[in-house]
Amino acid sequence: MPTRPNLAEDQRQLLAEFGERVRLARLRRRLTAQQVADAAGITRVTLHRAEAGDSAVTMGTYIKVMAAMALDADVALLARDDKAGHLVQDAQLPARRAGTSFPRRIRLAKYPQLRAIAWGLAEDAEVGPTEAFQLYERNWRHVEMAAMEPAEQALLAKLTATIGKGVMNV
Repeated sequence: MPTRPNLAEDQRQLLAEFGERVRLARLRRRLTAQQVADAAGITRVTLHRAEAGDSAVTMGTYIKVMAAMALDADVALLARDDKAGHLVQDAQLPARRAGTSFPRRIRLAKYPQLRAIAWGLAEDAEVGPTEAFQLYERNWRHVEMAAMEPAEQALLAKLTATIGKGVMNV
């Protein structure tokens, strides 16, 4: 077991809450600690430490425990919506080039389908290109292509070509 890193109190609390959620997931599935430990390839003691939020438990161990309970896909959600990182990335986008340019900030009100899928944002909100592309990807099932105006189709094509590198994961 690795040494325990020094964590701030709020970080220790987050880890303890995560461990408790892992324990509750095991109990909801009516699995014993031994069953989960065996499936994860760890000892019961290590599982107990993970469920207690011990900071010496590795991320790999948590992933193995979650995989043993078919929760490993939840790991993909960690730090997925990095708004601060997207703002930094959007600010560093290169200057516009002829033919492939789009604004650094995209006004939702100008694009009806984008506005419709960004229901959690204010009516007059603006988003960066990366965030706009991710809104389209995450909410594609709500986009009505037949109702999409030519300007919005052009924006989506440019976002897909540049940010999505030609691919939209929907």
